[in-house]
Amino acid sequence: MIVSKLTRKFIHFPRFVRKQFYLRYNRLCIKLCIGWNNLGKRAMIFNHIYLDIHPDSKVKIGDDFTFTSGECINPLCRNQRGCIVAERPNSIIEIGHHVGMSSPCLWAKERITIGNYVKIGGDCIFMDSDAHNLDWRIRNSQVMFSPMESLDIHTCKCAPIVIEDHVLIGARSIILKGVTIGHGSVIGAGSVVVRDIPANTIAPSAICTPPIRSEERRVGERV
Repeated sequence: MIVSKLTRKFIHFPRFVRKQFYLRYNRLCIKLCIGWNNLGKRAMIFNHIYLDIHPDSKVKIGDDFTFTSGECINPLCRNQRGCIVAERPNSIIEIGHHVGMSSPCLWAKERITIGNYVKIGGDCIFMDSDAHNLDWRIRNSQVMFSPMESLDIHTCKCAPIVIEDHVLIGARSIILKGVTIGHGSVIGAGSVVVRDIPANTIAPSAICTPPIRSEERRVGERV
């Protein structure tokens, strides 16, 4: 029994050392990227994390922030890095106090706001833009807006995302541009959220309802 306990401690010791190293290393990296005073107290950031923060953007994270990356902490996550991307000079990411998330992708071109006491399940994606222009002629034009950005990417539509306090978002959900999720709401795992969710609402499944084009509606009415 004693040998067994010692063996388990020996096996888990490298994992413990790695965890402690990344906690300190990640805190330092985030403070250097977003500003020394923009990361709150007692932040816990585990494993590899991908940061792409524009130097003129604004990222502010509250106290007691927990961020896990990969499957080493949360078995629901696939083995991929969590990431925080503030792409443009005016991009804003604001995260409140007591927020926990596992391997998320926070990709802000305009603004992503997350309130207090929010829990975000494994591998969720937050995108406040379409990423590309929806007009295929612009997407295929290969015209450059700047040396580092194409006209296609620069002209994509953006709208802020707002997650209010005490929200729970299930694993592998996707929150798209212009969405507000109200206070105390629950989003079911695997949902694609494309419209606002009222406060204190349980949304248990996919919420993506593509609009019917006017031509298709007229054809349906004739039939």
